[in-house]
Amino acid sequence: MKYVLDSHTHTIVSGHAYSTLHEMAREAAEKGLELLGVTEHSLTMPGTCHEYHFQNMRMIPRKLCGIQVMHGTEANIIGYDGSLDMEEYLLETMDVVIASLHTPCIRPGTKEENTRALLGAIENPYVNIIGHPDDSRYPVDYERVVKAAKEEGVLLELNNASLNPKSFRENAEPNDRKMLKLCMEYEVPIILGSDAHIQEDIANFRYIEPILDSLGFPEELIVNRSVEEYRKYINRK
Repeated sequence: MKYVLDSHTHTIVSGHAYSTLHEMAREAAEKGLELLGVTEHSLTMPGTCHEYHFQNMRMIPRKLCGIQVMHGTEANIIGYDGSLDMEEYLLETMDVVIASLHTPCIRPGTKEENTRALLGAIENPYVNIIGHPDDSRYPVDYERVVKAAKEEGVLLELNNASLNPKSFRENAEPNDRKMLKLCMEYEVPIILGSDAHIQEDIANFRYIEPILDSLGFPEELIVNRSVEEYRKYINRK
């Protein structure tokens, strides 16, 4: 299957990534992508950029190195009600908003608390993608999450960085398999995310593909196959 986009990437602006915006765009173009989502860590992640960065993203060209560039953020879920660390006036300017649980920003709760946090984020009209819902440090009820994602038209992410053997996230593969089986059962689309923090990792889905193949996951449920399909899910507000 040919993937034409990567919607979850970070540049040096996120504070713990290593490539510039232009380095990332050139790499994406060289790999034959049509679209790159630049989704810097939001405001409560230690070391990330100031809100002025997100206010000024309008200055970034819509095309770099011949590919489309989506202005976005990976917002942090900071409450078990699903509240985010970015105010509405900024969220409404983003092309794409990923909402994720990160240990520096919210302590792992009970399964019920974590599930409510994801459900609250899914219900947020500005959220387009739930990032890496695969970490056993944040146990969740995947059936409730998958059903809510379908109802609200939010994409669930299969995150390549989570599956990397060097990842600090716990038990990503069995959690992803559970989520994917439910997505197949309820016909819920997913998005693959490299979570690249360096240019070489853009569109790197090497740890994802064997899982998709082993499950016979339907290509029509993978949004990365089409920019047109992807645009149905982003910037809904």
